[in-house]
Amino acid sequence: MTYVFCTVSNFRLVERFLLDGYKPQQLSTYALSLFRYHTKVEDESVIVDFWDTAGQEMFQSMHPSYYHQAHACIMVFDSTRKVTYKNLATWYQELRQHRPHIPVFCAANKIDTNMDVTQKSFAFPQKHNIPLYYVSASDGTNVVKVL
Repeated sequence: MTYVFCTVSNFRLVERFLLDGYKPQQLSTYALSLFRYHTKVEDESVIVDFWDTAGQEMFQSMHPSYYHQAHACIMVFDSTRKVTYKNLATWYQELRQHRPHIPVFCAANKIDTNMDVTQKSFAFPQKHNIPLYYVSASDGTNVVKVL
């Protein structure tokens, strides 16, 4: 049995992946939500723990524990809120202080509200050589692909 810890910064994406559901009135993550997913990879049982970390600055002092033993990180920003994109640099710098070598992916969420965003290129993932996925927790676009 292998355990994989993955930090994700969007509850709705994990909810869509695990439950194939979406609740549009869901509140923001408060501090931390943990989800466990059982799967098989090449005939080996794997348990994936998704840690959905709160992006609010008031919880920033708790973040080192979020990164403990993480094997991957998906950095999610809201494509309708520029401030969430601007915060990626801060979160990435912090991640690399605690987990300098784990794989990182970036996801632009809420593409269902404006598909034109999928035609944009974003400097942050390019600068750090991070794969970028365009996703929608609302309609499920690319959620399985990124998670």
